[in-house]
Amino acid sequence: MTYDMLQRSSGVVSGESDLWCTYAAVRTLTWLGRIGDLPAPETVAGFLSSRRNSDGGFAWSAGMSSDAWATYYCTQALADLPAGGRGTVDGASSAWVRSAAHADGGFAMTPGQASDVWATYYAVRTLVEIYGERPPEALSDWLAALQAKDGGLAWSPAHAKDGTSDVRACYYAITAWSTATGGRGPLPWDRERLTNWLMDRQSAAGGFTFQDGDETDCLWATFRATSALSRLGETPRDPQGCAAWIRARLTPDGSFTRWPGYPVPDVWAAFCGVGALRELGAGIEDIADRVVDTVLTFRTGQGGFTYRAPELASDVLTTSAHLMARRFSDTGERDALRWMENCMMPNEHGIMYMPGRGSEVRCTLWALSAGAFEDDAPARARIADWLSGAIQNPDGGFGYWEGRASDMVSTSAAAEILRKADGNAAAARLRDIAGYVATCETAPGQYANVPGGRPTLRATLQALRALHGAIGADGAHVGDALARHRVRGGGFANEGNRVPDLLSTYEAVLAADAFGLQWDAGHLTKFLDSVRTVDAGFAWTPLMATSGGPLADCLGRRLELRLSPEQHALPPLALS
Repeated sequence: MTYDMLQRSSGVVSGESDLWCTYAAVRTLTWLGRIGDLPAPETVAGFLSSRRNSDGGFAWSAGMSSDAWATYYCTQALADLPAGGRGTVDGASSAWVRSAAHADGGFAMTPGQASDVWATYYAVRTLVEIYGERPPEALSDWLAALQAKDGGLAWSPAHAKDGTSDVRACYYAITAWSTATGGRGPLPWDRERLTNWLMDRQSAAGGFTFQDGDETDCLWATFRATSALSRLGETPRDPQGCAAWIRARLTPDGSFTRWPGYPVPDVWAAFCGVGALRELGAGIEDIADRVVDTVLTFRTGQGGFTYRAPELASDVLTTSAHLMARRFSDTGERDALRWMENCMMPNEHGIMYMPGRGSEVRCTLWALSAGAFEDDAPARARIADWLSGAIQNPDGGFGYWEGRASDMVSTSAAAEILRKADGNAAAARLRDIAGYVATCETAPGQYANVPGGRPTLRATLQALRALHGAIGADGAHVGDALARHRVRGGGFANEGNRVPDLLSTYEAVLAADAFGLQWDAGHLTKFLDSVRTVDAGFAWTPLMATSGGPLADCLGRRLELRLSPEQHALPPLALS
């Protein structure tokens, strides 16, 4: 694949700050000793603080549930900001992190979800580095169970039994151990087998890959590998070659790019390039000015950062939403689809939220629903293989991206992707999904997003749609759920039956259609009238006066099209 299409922007720019990008920018400036160059740090703190929920945790986007990933990124970035511009972080976030702990010593990304090494790493760093607290005693035993037969470390003990080792999993596990013990505790793995596996990921060119069999070196993998080895007191087999490969990713007068052939300097490349050179003990003073100057151009009007210059920072979700809302000309539509089809990392086959970021299940579904790879059966087959080969967890479910524990939103999205990619052959790949869905059933026909969670309308309908394409599901359960959450004045509520919302109403109509159930067009019309805004957009709920943005506008427009005389079918989307 060539990535020239990504040099310019043929997708749609949201203009919004992104949490991951903001964390990467703040950390990069901190590592370079240049956080003082950040203008108006209080506006960055304002953006980060806007992600905090009343339970003490932080979320990826305002209004979403708290998770360990967002909580670490927000609390760490706030701590990096200059004193006086960072605000305060109280102990409520520590208590929230502990609410996601399991008795086996691992942590979940959200309470009730299974433990994975991503979440455990974020939780341990938050507890130890931000709050000065000790992690649970059982942590070492959980980490020890991550070593796979080949010597590397896997996403969870269950993944280790399947032999799925990954450089990122090694870095997260080794850093969790190092953070918890100060690097002085007993190492819970066979040291020689682990270091050999990590060192074997370095290619003759000097860079690293994530997994055995990957073909393209990547700066993300190189940063994680050098960091993991450094915490073990080791270096790559060819440290000079590694440093030279990293420096070869610098553009002539700017910052880093992620892998050979990818032309765009982005915030993650700066983060990984500076981080990897620090771990190698290589000098970074000579590149500091150019990296700082570039990263500061990624700032948005919201106070945080995006991944490249904001006017060019398209993303797949916003672009898909505009395509499905039919806002492009024919030429613009073709260019936008080709742009999204280039949003793939080397060695992966799913579509990313932003170029240079790991593949994500929901974004892949939105892009395919918008028309990406519609005439490319081999590409759709590769996506199906990626899902069932790399992303599906041992419990049968799917998480947002590789190694993340399962949740119902991602599992439902994966089921829809497999149906789009495989058609009638999808059922064979989907059978294992039923095992995970069953763990989320709270009462007959009622489901939560993760095991142990509260049942909601959306999780219930997503579960029943996933089962419908796999082993079959009883449509009566769909009818019962719609009756429980139907709001008299129009629309459906995710919990109870008092406040309707756009996501739940979209899911209700989608599920009713999937099961061939009748629904009341007048009831839907009343709801759409209550969330339609003066600028022809749609709010997430009738309680909001302004548009919820491109994704809300897309869902509202598709419901309008469903009500039209042509009765256009709803794309099978899942968001939260």
